[in-house]
Amino acid sequence: MTDSIYPKRWPVKDPSVLQLYSLPTPNGQKAGIVLEELELPYEAHKVDIMADEQFDEDYIAINPNSKIPTLIDPDGPDGKPLAIMESGAILMHLANKTGRLLPENPRARSEAIQWLFFQMASVGPMFGQFGHFYKFAKGKTDEYGAERYSKESKRLLKVLDDQLADRDYLAGEYSIADIAHVGWMKSFEFYGAVEHIGFHDHKNVVAWVDRIWERPAVQRGIKVAG
Repeated sequence: MTDSIYPKRWPVKDPSVLQLYSLPTPNGQKAGIVLEELELPYEAHKVDIMADEQFDEDYIAINPNSKIPTLIDPDGPDGKPLAIMESGAILMHLANKTGRLLPENPRARSEAIQWLFFQMASVGPMFGQFGHFYKFAKGKTDEYGAERYSKESKRLLKVLDDQLADRDYLAGEYSIADIAHVGWMKSFEFYGAVEHIGFHDHKNVVAWVDRIWERPAVQRGIKVAG
């Protein structure tokens, strides 16, 4: 096994285990949670995005988009280390690798994957833009951005609330679809926007988040690489 794939900035102690390069942001927390839920051996490396460490040329070699998280699986499909960027891809890789956290029933499995993509394509980008304009760009621009993304975030919360009206989890059973969402549901606390967004008006979402948040693996996972 060659170790050339591993970024030199973050020394690896045991190249036989999974290597996570991350930070406990809502996207980074997904990877930490799934690793803890699956009880897989791994090493976590903090990538300080505030210090622009994600632009290290060795890191770009494993994640061309310079985002966190990134996972290196020492035992890829061909037996060689495999670098995986994008949090959703990491969740799917580990679920498929272990046969866990995705339903076995084909219909339910498809549903879980659809809701995973819903988070990746809608919830993450829209909530992130909301937070940018509501908190970080406040007073630096007009109100258009904050209003636009407030409206869309509220719409997405209603979509989730409706989906959870008759089930405990998005695809019926706890899966990577739920793991993908939970950190982003907590982001409104960080943005100081819980009341503004009307988060507690979405009773099914609130109960769902509480249900996930109380899991010991989730509580461990949200701190990984911090």
